[in-house]
Amino acid sequence: YPPALFDAVEELAGRPLAGARVADVGAGTGIATALLRGRGADVIAVEPGAGMAAEFRRALPDVPIVRGDGNALPLADASRDLITYAQSWHWTDTDRSVPEALRVLRPGGALAVWWNTTAFDVPWIAAQAERVAVHSGVTSKPYVRPDDSRAARLAGLSGLRVTRRQVRWSRVVSLDTHLANITSHSAFLVLGESGTQEFLAAERGRLRELFPDEKVEETYLVDLLVAARP
Repeated sequence: YPPALFDAVEELAGRPLAGARVADVGAGTGIATALLRGRGADVIAVEPGAGMAAEFRRALPDVPIVRGDGNALPLADASRDLITYAQSWHWTDTDRSVPEALRVLRPGGALAVWWNTTAFDVPWIAAQAERVAVHSGVTSKPYVRPDDSRAARLAGLSGLRVTRRQVRWSRVVSLDTHLANITSHSAFLVLGESGTQEFLAAERGRLRELFPDEKVEETYLVDLLVAARP
């Protein structure tokens, strides 16, 4: 995640991350946790999966982690200034996870949820998504981002004071890394190994024409929602 995302979290939450008591829920291997800690936050991670928790402990052995999920947070009432969900809020039951977040947040605290989304307004990225859909036998539809009120509603945050920020960023990766990234998507589970390899061979050739040095610029838009606790 780009530094500008955490600048936006600080702005919308109304406080610096340095010194903030933060719970990073659905922490996975600790990608967001490490960045929050790098900004000076006092972070505890919450992770439901044993495998992910083991990877987290290897990567961040000095950061506390507890097993649990957003539907029943293993944290004390009014104990956190900020609760974050990096790519993990959609796994919760918001009828349960929203009240849980409000329980754990101190008055004036904030819940921040975000997703790294693909920038489909970049022509080659949109064309690639269309090729993946065709190869997978899926009917693609034009992607329309929801407006702010609908985004809050879809996230189960209706009734709270929610602010949205979209952070655009890019990174340059090798062609091999890019191809590995796209084949991690669920469409390729349907294709199986032979279908995946067929797509990769053709896609490698197409991308070499666009990126002859085999350095691919991937563009993303982080969609951030921050809900304030009354």
